[in-house]
Amino acid sequence: MPVLSPTWTNERIELLKQHFEAGLSCREIAADIGVSRNAVIGKLSRLNLTRGRSVDERRLQDRNQDRNQNRPSAPRAPKAVPRLQFEMLATIYGEADGPVATGPIDEANRCSLMELGENRCRWPISTPGAEDFCFCGNAAHDGQSYCAGHSRLAYRPNSRGRVMRG
Repeated sequence: MPVLSPTWTNERIELLKQHFEAGLSCREIAADIGVSRNAVIGKLSRLNLTRGRSVDERRLQDRNQDRNQNRPSAPRAPKAVPRLQFEMLATIYGEADGPVATGPIDEANRCSLMELGENRCRWPISTPGAEDFCFCGNAAHDGQSYCAGHSRLAYRPNSRGRVMRG
């Protein structure tokens, strides 16, 4: 019966800690110690040794701090909105050809799930499972899920603008 030696001997753990403190990547540590990269990641996690940033980011920051000790750091740029998301939002909130519907939402067309058709508003009314549960049922144009009134509630451009700017 073969005797298995433990992966993490005291010597390997000490090497792991030294290499981690020196800023080596998990791949580099694994190659030097003779274990897999995933084993290194797992052991670092169990030892609560984590890095907030990548090695390259820390080295770059250290260099920049040496160069700019008296200069305040520039504020971070806001995260870029992916192009597809921007195009989708522009389609929803862009300039509409017709006037924006305002006023109360018509309640005359409410329907059950079985009556809900492709071009009807899917806005739920009440609580699912309740006796009075139904859907709005008003006309939903251009393949939209909701009628004009419920679209105003579902897609609120002002609140999104505040979130993206903040």
